[in-house]
Amino acid sequence: MTQPSLFDAGGGASAVAHVDGGARGNPGPAGYGVSIERADGTVIELKESVGIATNNVAEYRGLIAALEWAAAAGIARLQVRSDSLLLVKQMLGEYRVKNAGLQPLWERARTLVRRIGQVEFEHVRRELNTEADRLANEAMDQAAAQSPRRSG
Repeated sequence: MTQPSLFDAGGGASAVAHVDGGARGNPGPAGYGVSIERADGTVIELKESVGIATNNVAEYRGLIAALEWAAAAGIARLQVRSDSLLLVKQMLGEYRVKNAGLQPLWERARTLVRRIGQVEFEHVRRELNTEADRLANEAMDQAAAQSPRRSG
């Protein structure tokens, strides 16, 4: 079942991006998944393993992938939905970005947001982010297969 777009057709292209990222082990084999629905109903799926990283790094890498796609596609209005409260609150400016490893990712995301124009962030429950979660898990599977096995 598809949900109608929250944006009207006038004033530039719009899309809704569901973003998720994760790591098995935190840090561990990590990846992100992004499911983007354009206003015309077209769905774009992005996923990538990001090697060994934390959940938060993977979440930001997914956000950046969504923002880069939107900027390249000429999207003027983007709604980002994520089940990462930390990512959403940091992008809204409600939480400071204290982690030094996240600061350059946050800065890159903010630069892309300014390039796009209107970007809204919404925290959603995990069960409302299932397609992005599926893609992120596929990317984590790929990252796990590529990482060297640790012996205990």
